[in-house]
Amino acid sequence: MLKEFREFIARGNVIDLAVGVIIGAAFGRIVTSLVEGVLMPPLGLLIGRVDFSSLFQVLDTSKGIPASLAEAKAQGIPVIAYGQFINDIIGFLIVAFAVFLVVKQVNRIKGAFETPPTAMAPTTQECPYCASTISIKARRCPNCTSELAPATT
Repeated sequence: MLKEFREFIARGNVIDLAVGVIIGAAFGRIVTSLVEGVLMPPLGLLIGRVDFSSLFQVLDTSKGIPASLAEAKAQGIPVIAYGQFINDIIGFLIVAFAVFLVVKQVNRIKGAFETPPTAMAPTTQECPYCASTISIKARRCPNCTSELAPATT
């Protein structure tokens, strides 16, 4: 069983997956930092000095209306923190766009190293008598019933 486990771990797919998860986690922290520290402050300023991460809706006003999300959490007041959801959506869009750009570049680089596809052999020919398009394998034209010479490729 130990031998099978060692073979499983040594396979390339498992190691590639582990590297992908580690890189993905690091990339996630970078994107979070980019969204929260670089993109959201100017966006909030443009739409009226709004900090998305602190937007919330109070569900129970019996304990009063808190001035901030932190105060609501400290007092145990139930709220819908939709501002963080907006931040997360923007973060997701940034990650998706970055992955799109990376995949696009990888495909472009892979395409440069691949040989161009060879031209496919024709599958149709033109009947010399009635000028209709017919199969290259036809011995007789289905339209004018003329006998055809074997096709040369």
